[in-house]
Amino acid sequence: MANLKEIKRKIGSVKNTQKTTNAMKLVSSAKLKRTEELAKRSKVYAAKLTELLNEIAQKMQNTNANGIDNIYFHAGENPEKVDIVFITADKGLCGGFNSQTIKRVNKLIAGYQAQNVKVRLRAVGRKGIDYFKFNNVDLNDEIIGLSSAPDFKTAADFISEVAESYVNGETDKIILVHNGYVNMITQEMKVDQVLPVDPSKLELNTVSTSELEVEPDEDDTLLNALVKRYIEYTMYYSLIDSLAAEHSARMQAMDAATSNAKQMVKNLTVKYNKARQEAITTELIEIISGMESMK
Repeated sequence: MANLKEIKRKIGSVKNTQKTTNAMKLVSSAKLKRTEELAKRSKVYAAKLTELLNEIAQKMQNTNANGIDNIYFHAGENPEKVDIVFITADKGLCGGFNSQTIKRVNKLIAGYQAQNVKVRLRAVGRKGIDYFKFNNVDLNDEIIGLSSAPDFKTAADFISEVAESYVNGETDKIILVHNGYVNMITQEMKVDQVLPVDPSKLELNTVSTSELEVEPDEDDTLLNALVKRYIEYTMYYSLIDSLAAEHSARMQAMDAATSNAKQMVKNLTVKYNKARQEAITTELIEIISGMESMK
């Protein structure tokens, strides 16, 4: 009977776990829908900002024989110092979401170190911070709470400090790494070069049909302001993209956990019934044996 009680206790425990994982799946599903809507609205703004940045950059390129003469576009062929900004979640229970980002960051670090390039890490999210601290890897900057609740001002302040180190010559390149959202069942690792601005991302060879007019001496000032806002919004949108991917990954992980718990309950129930039948059979044999011995 002790065995039956133990199996019954396990069934109850697994059922409670199943309720928890199913609830977490539903919560993640609701949060994902809200984050998707935010991402759609943000993408429209980002597209307009990129369009305006493209137009000013194109105008400067056409009026300058040497191309765009702006510090944010100065791409060195052999960078000596690189800053890697990476985004992970503040919480776990989302499958391989965080580990994939960490693996990509480690791969980038190994690649740059093989070229004798100094790498500085700037972390957003508790899981990534905890991992690198546990492995005694220095972090140049860290922030917790931003990946789970993206805020434009906080994101802008964080990335602006990184961009300032580029302008001051403290770093030659800034890379942004995060696990992005594709759809409800798919996430995609994204590695973007934030600075210097990659001209290949801009359509500098297209014919502009805009009626925007800017004085030549204001081009550089306007371009600087646009690049700063472009960088800030790139960081903010990456946080939203990462959060949507996190909810998607957690929803899948909790769905799988719920299914596994359901199957475990089924297996334990079969085991319980077998043990119960065995106990009944044993009792019957003992009763019959006792009756036979009394004859």
